Amino acid sequence: MGYPKHWKELAKSIKEKANWCCQKCGRVCLRPGEKPAENIKPRAYNLQVHHHNMNPADNRVENLICLCSGCHLGYHRGGKGNISVGQLSLFDLSGFENR
Repeated sequence: MGYPKHWKELAKSIKEKANWCCQKCGRVCLRPGEKPAENIKPRAYNLQVHHHNMNPADNRVENLICLCSGCHLGYHRGGKGNISVGQLSLFDLSGFENR
């Protein structure tokens, strides 16, 4: 079982609830259509929705968290889930508390 058909809408509502900020590091991320400053790498300011329990079928609000791309990659690379080639290890989210 994978992501629900309404994932884009659900993810957007979770991002809006977090005010487009990473809930790990506090980075303010880009909103859809927003252009970054010239010296900013847009990928670093991409907000993603992560499943705490790594189950994309479990879309309860308490299981979802907004992470910037760096924090999201760091979480997966930290041995907490599936790892894709090229992902960077940034930090551990153990002990994370929702803001």
